[in-house]
Amino acid sequence: FNNEASGGGASSETGKSVNAGTQYTVTVGAGGSRSTSSGAGISNGGNSVFSNITSVGGGYSGGSGYTAQAGGSGGGHQTGSSPGAGTSNQGFAGGNGFASGTDYGGGGGGGASAVGGNASAHVGGNGGAGLASSITGSSVTRAGGGGGYAGNEGNGATSGGAGGAGGGGNGGRNNTSNSPNLAPTNGAANTGGGGGGASNRAADFPGGNGGSGVVILRMPTASYSGTTSGSPTVSTSGADTILVFNSSGTYTS
Repeated sequence: FNNEASGGGASSETGKSVNAGTQYTVTVGAGGSRSTSSGAGISNGGNSVFSNITSVGGGYSGGSGYTAQAGGSGGGHQTGSSPGAGTSNQGFAGGNGFASGTDYGGGGGGGASAVGGNASAHVGGNGGAGLASSITGSSVTRAGGGGGYAGNEGNGATSGGAGGAGGGGNGGRNNTSNSPNLAPTNGAANTGGGGGGASNRAADFPGGNGGSGVVILRMPTASYSGTTSGSPTVSTSGADTILVFNSSGTYTS
């Protein structure tokens, strides 16, 4: 919108032309699901779609024996393989994990505008930053990556990674006598933010779920039909009308 950058460092995409009297389906993707039995996620986030424009859901994190997944932005990883890749023109890859002796940390998830941070000794990587847009009339940052989990089996101090700006959840921490255990947090709803990462003891410290997506349409008020389903929020900014879909629906042009 308005020459703003797109995710993944790309330039602004071309505006969408629609045909009068045509009904267009709006799909708002669900957030990715956490696992309650391992340190990895179990599903990528769902795609958010308007017509032929698709924003790819984020990839879930990996852990020991589990592979981080690619997505709109990629999932971070603890050890053993590469982080998940991002999608061109949408988001960045996750960060690398760390494991040595009793220390471990997960890499942060990728965000729309930055790679997920790498973990260090018993410190999780920060989630990659999301991307700000003023399409709604004010600047809002969305699609931040989730922070990575951290732990230390020798009870040293640990620190989970911070969620990336734009709805990313914080990573948790465990196995420490120097600071309280903290569970990971969910990504914020309707931001596309990633959930915070979990350790392999996910039954005790489950990871955060990803935040659901959002679809925002902006058009000249003179061209707005007023025909929608799915209860989008309708507002105006200058000579434009803005529809914010927090759940799936339709717009008839």
